[in-house]
Amino acid sequence: MVTFKISGRKLTGWKAFHSEFKTELNFPVYYAENMNAWIDCIDELTEGPTLLLIENGKHLKENATELRNAIFVCGAFVNYRKIEIGENPNLLIATDC
Repeated sequence: MVTFKISGRKLTGWKAFHSEFKTELNFPVYYAENMNAWIDCIDELTEGPTLLLIENGKHLKENATELRNAIFVCGAFVNYRKIEIGENPNLLIATDC
């Protein structure tokens, strides 16, 4: 299983959110820094089982709930798209909160 770690403390706003994911998950240079592009990039990374580990999730929950919710909702959509085309959902999201 491929594991990617993101620090919830670094996700202080949308600009930081997209910058952190682009850096840590090695998104392509043409990444458009919006949630549709995030979904597409995450989808491409989940050919096999993939764990997205959000460290300091409690901090994210307390300080950036909108960002936290976007990760879970859009992550679920990545899995839904795979199911719709007959593939296995491969994205797991874990956090300490």
